[in-house]
Amino acid sequence: MQKKLITSPARKRIALVAHDNMKSELTQWAKKHKDQLIKHDLMATGTTGNLLHKHLDVPIKALISGPLGGDQQLGGLIAEGKVDVLIFFWDPFEPMPHDPDIKALLRVAAVWNIPIACSVSSANFLISSTLFNESYERLIPDYDAYLKERL
Repeated sequence: MQKKLITSPARKRIALVAHDNMKSELTQWAKKHKDQLIKHDLMATGTTGNLLHKHLDVPIKALISGPLGGDQQLGGLIAEGKVDVLIFFWDPFEPMPHDPDIKALLRVAAVWNIPIACSVSSANFLISSTLFNESYERLIPDYDAYLKERL
């Protein structure tokens, strides 16, 4: 697949997701980095979004709950180019009934070359990067070229 260069904006669209056993870690992390996060547009899957809104008192676009299709909804937004960063604290010790959706979400984030943080450490590295608050260029699949090749 051919790639094309796009510019991700300085004001990012950040998706925040956490499994049940990881919601407190994500909430604590988000509280610690609230001043950085509020510079961006935030979205989250169902319960996580409501929890973060309650604890941070900032606007968060709430999607539906992950097990009810929120992971797939978020994956669709990534494929549409409407998400710039994914912070997904998933629980590596607890099997989830929607594991295929989780794998698909991580796959689509990798396909569309967006930064992904899956732990407090990786989220700290991501948010401390100079690119977090600046525009940056990234390669993504060139879907228009792909369609032209298929005709």
